[in-house]
Amino acid sequence: MQGWKRAVVFGSLGAGALLLLGGRKAPGMIMAAAGLAVLASEYPDAFETVWQDAPVYIDRGVRIFSALSAIGERVAEEAARSGGRAWRDMVTE
Repeated sequence: MQGWKRAVVFGSLGAGALLLLGGRKAPGMIMAAAGLAVLASEYPDAFETVWQDAPVYIDRGVRIFSALSAIGERVAEEAARSGGRAWRDMVTE
């Protein structure tokens, strides 16, 4: 990849991330999409493979998020039930 393309990709993805973190969703998504479009134009075969495998990646992500949510709920329930004693016991071990 040429230097200017690499600068455009990393610059727009970085600016998009900063805008998203700063709460400016629309400009952040536009910047990130621009960076991904330039990257996709450079590596179309790789993006086609990712696009075809996207449902698998999304399913795995949803499963991981669900498991983490369940763990978080259990920890919160245990902390509420024991008045935070379980959390203090976990931290001190």
